[in-house]
Amino acid sequence: MFEAFYGFTTTPFSRQIAPENLFPSAQVRETLARLNYLVRTRGFGLLTGEVGAGKSTAVRALSHQLDPARYRVLYVSQSGLTPRHLYRELCIQMGLKPAFHAADARRQLIEALWDAYKNHDKQPVIIIDEGHLLSAAMLEEIRFLTNFQMDAASPMALILVGQTELRHRLRLQTFEAIAQRVNLRFHLSGLSAQETKAYIEHHLRVAGAKHALFSDEAVAVIYHFSKGIPRKINNICTACLLDGFLQEKSIIDEATARRALGEFEDDS
Repeated sequence: MFEAFYGFTTTPFSRQIAPENLFPSAQVRETLARLNYLVRTRGFGLLTGEVGAGKSTAVRALSHQLDPARYRVLYVSQSGLTPRHLYRELCIQMGLKPAFHAADARRQLIEALWDAYKNHDKQPVIIIDEGHLLSAAMLEEIRFLTNFQMDAASPMALILVGQTELRHRLRLQTFEAIAQRVNLRFHLSGLSAQETKAYIEHHLRVAGAKHALFSDEAVAVIYHFSKGIPRKINNICTACLLDGFLQEKSIIDEATARRALGEFEDDS
């Protein structure tokens, strides 16, 4: 709707942005560097962050970076996940017909992971998203999944992704056994005020904007409300552009930003 008015060639602030066009914040660069190290060392990693901080975006970027000839990425994101569902989904992604019972499917999967790594030079990378929703039994099952040859080796890397509460849960004594197995931890927070401005300008350029569309005052309002969380920035900026289009504003100023924020006040 507003794309033609502002001269965009594509819709800005979209979730469908290509991985190569993601904003390369310092935090994103560090996250990807750590995750790539984890993959190379076949470790077990924990990636947490606030809602909308970019966790799923980060693992999507990681998957894009990994050479498909050398790595096989298996991604699971499912609420109410059970061991049977986990092994069934992973077996299917490995090209197997999963056994009915969880224990049998687990054996199938482990054999397939070793076969891919040893005989086909293709290292599996398992990413389990929405980890904060996992039950205690599922977290224990993930610990079992990391048990390979008496801890001497592993054919895969495993990344557990979730909201901040997952990090807090793993600090409890109940989950000490799995917490001790985590080789790498990284927590995503919001962008700084300066990065928020750069983030907005980056997304506008990717969409085809030829000049700055948001005033410094508008950006300051957006940062104050969003706390630098990318998903919130995206939603607010989209609302600003829609409001600006309806008001025929060539520049998103502070008044436009504050008016657009009205629809988010009940969620703040």
